Parts: sequence; structure tokens; C-alpha cells
Amino acid sequence: MTGEIFTINNRKVCYAASSGGHLEELSQLKSLICEGDFVLTEKSSHNTLDWCSKKYFVSQINRKEIFFLPKFLWLFVRSFILLLREKPAVIVSTGALSTFPISLLGKLMGKRIVYIESFARIYEGSITGKLMYKIADLFIVQWKEMIQVFPKATYIGGIF
Repeated sequence: MTGEIFTINNRKVCYAASSGGHLEELSQLKSLICEGDFVLTEKSSHNTLDWCSKKYFVSQINRKEIFFLPKFLWLFVRSFILLLREKPAVIVSTGALSTFPISLLGKLMGKRIVYIESFARIYEGSITGKLMYKIADLFIVQWKEMIQVFPKATYIGGIF
């Protein structure tokens, strides 16, 4: 996979992923990260982000928690502020839910959206994948079987 997918005229890229496995998948793209690019992820004691110099953290979010709606709305506010401050041209996301607000707002602001469906998804799309499929300029799957789920996706194989 080439860096042309992720950059436009050497402009800034936002790499977004929730903590855990999604962030681990995103870290596989570290060789594409350039000066000025940044990572948006959830706060976690397990994050090791030594591969990126500029990072922003948001609260972890779970759609089944009691305070989901206010936290999700606050995530939209934080994402909007970050987009205004950093002005990325492209947003690359591996999911999950915490990355949807910045991706949706980015799309509405004319940013290019690249979504990489989780390596763990072989036969069935994730909830975030189903949402992102509608807004992504480039939707990438890591298993050939996923083309049946997301027909307009681009199969690239595993990023690991």
C-alpha cells in the first residue's frame, strides 16, 4: 500500500483509532506518518504511542453505558475543535465508535475519509464499518470475503 492513498499534496493527516486492537492496527501505518500528522485515540493505560509525536486523547466510550449520549455528543464537540485547530486534509481510521464523530464532521468539512475495517472482521462488518461505509472516500477491507459485505470496498490484505 502506498502513501498516496493517505496524503494529498503533503498535507496533514489525522490517524484515528480507539484504544486496544484498533490502535494496534493503526500503528502498522506508522511508516506513513509525516511531520505535522497526528493521532486521535482514547485515553488508556495501555497506549504506547512512541511512534507518533503529536497525539490527542478522548475518553473511552461504550454504546451500552448509561452516559453514552452525553459522552458521544461531547466527542463531537472535541472533534470539531480539533478539526478547526489542526486542519487535516485526510482522516484515516481503523475504528471504532470513538472515531466516528471526527470522521463524520471531517466529511462534512470536505476532508477525505479513509476507513480500514478491522482485521478481526472476516465475514461480517462491524457497526462502525457499516456507518463508515456510507461516508468513506476509500473503504479498505483486509479479507477478500469482506468484499461480499462491502462491495465497493478495496481489498488490500492484512496490514499486519
